[in-house]
Amino acid sequence: MESVRDGGVASVHSWELVTAVDGPGTRMTLFLSGCPLRCQYCHNPDTWKMKDGQITPIDEIVARLERYLPVFRATGGGLTVSGGEPLMQPAFVARLFAECRALGIHTTLDTSGYLGRRASDALLDSVDLVLLDVKSGLPATYREVTGRELAPTVEFGDRLAARGIAVWVRYVLVPGLTDAVDNVDAAAEIVSRWPNVERVEVLPFHQMGEDKWERLGEPYRLADVSPPTGDLQERVRGQFRSRGIETF
Repeated sequence: MESVRDGGVASVHSWELVTAVDGPGTRMTLFLSGCPLRCQYCHNPDTWKMKDGQITPIDEIVARLERYLPVFRATGGGLTVSGGEPLMQPAFVARLFAECRALGIHTTLDTSGYLGRRASDALLDSVDLVLLDVKSGLPATYREVTGRELAPTVEFGDRLAARGIAVWVRYVLVPGLTDAVDNVDAAAEIVSRWPNVERVEVLPFHQMGEDKWERLGEPYRLADVSPPTGDLQERVRGQFRSRGIETF
């Protein structure tokens, strides 16, 4: 655990090479284990517990990144650290992003912002882009969705705005859970105060993670929920666009 605390190793769930997902260009997305939230729609509940990940030295990850340097440079891609919640392991993320900065690799942090206070200034100095999951705009709905409080995410968003770090906001649209007009309006109002937000991505709910909940023996409350219709997706996107925010 001492090596985890100093960032020499991390509890890693998995990694994949993707294009046009999780940031610009072709990217290596590294999924770390551990998350303090329990989102009802989580499609990776197998990342919740740090103890379930594979302990991996930072040098192994850096060596893998170096192999993909030509691809990153040709496509404008880089590394995205996701989870779980990457800020469960902030020392590792800080060290890894510093290594990326030295190699000229674009860095993206995919986070709920709930543990934003764990992100040191030094860590943020090496971040090019943040994918910020704003899971709801009303505190009560946020609590229902995640089991946690909204305020830390807003606080982290304010900090990113003050530093001028580029942000892509993600909003998962779940019928009957996050789709209420006032909830979306509240989220759009929060996001509109951050001038560093380059885009909002409205992500339609899907059932691709349901089998993982079943394998883990976790109660899954959204089994009967259908994906949002096209009309509902456009209504929600329109609510963000009405604030002048580019929305997809």
